[in-house]
Amino acid sequence: MNEPTVIRFYFCREEHGYLSNLARYPIEIDGRIWPTNEHYYQAQKFTDPQYAQEIFAARSATKAARLGQRRPDLVRPDWATLKEIVMLRALRAKFSQHAELALRLTATGHARLVEHTHLDSYWADGGDGSGLNRLGALLEQVREELRAAPTQPRQSSSSV
Repeated sequence: MNEPTVIRFYFCREEHGYLSNLARYPIEIDGRIWPTNEHYYQAQKFTDPQYAQEIFAARSATKAARLGQRRPDLVRPDWATLKEIVMLRALRAKFSQHAELALRLTATGHARLVEHTHLDSYWADGGDGSGLNRLGALLEQVREELRAAPTQPRQSSSSV
């Protein structure tokens, strides 16, 4: 039996870097254009509008990610429950608002998508396969949703 194809991604400049939340593909959610999925995701952790605005204005996705980690004392108490919902919303926006990305994602076939880094064992594989790889799983879900959609990519404006 053939092993399923695995596509590993992490760095934006690599072949499958468009799958990264740090890749610079703006998304529009609730009438606001976020520079990257990372900006959106990190800002949603906080109920403090000033801190969320600081994340929104971060000059890079890496900076937005750092800001999102800097203030654990301000993270909303329901974040553990909401984080995958927020991530899925961002991914749906990214792949419905960028037709070329939707095509690239669906072109991955049935490959297993793996964010490959030792820096994260929740969203990624932990670098050694022991991580949960939740980002990869959600990308696979979005890929299936795109395939099942009666029309190709459309604007998403649902709320969290």
